[in-house]
Amino acid sequence: MTKIISSPNCGNSPKMAFLKQFNIAFAEGNVAFLVKNVTDNIVWNIIGDKNIEGIEAFAEELEKMKSVKVSELILNQILSHGKEGAANGEITMENGNQYAFSDFYIFQSAKGVKVRAITSYCLKI
Repeated sequence: MTKIISSPNCGNSPKMAFLKQFNIAFAEGNVAFLVKNVTDNIVWNIIGDKNIEGIEAFAEELEKMKSVKVSELILNQILSHGKEGAANGEITMENGNQYAFSDFYIFQSAKGVKVRAITSYCLKI
């Protein structure tokens, strides 16, 4: 079970609460939740690594990532405004590797919750 530490208060912002759930789903390898909550034409730009386009490629990448389990997720900040959002924090893998991350999200619309694009920055610490 992944230990979750989250300091952001998402109580009165549905999009911030969604981004918290979305990040927890990443940490727990919940591919079904993630795929259900992105658009068919999702674009995921992992800076310095790869650019993933389309829901099938997104799902394939998530399945590959499930092989290394996350033991702890720390969410330091979650922001949301209009059709954009962001989250940053740290993850610790079961193998002991630690990473700091920042993810920037673009939603399908200001009212919609499906994610249309993600830009990810990830640094080993």
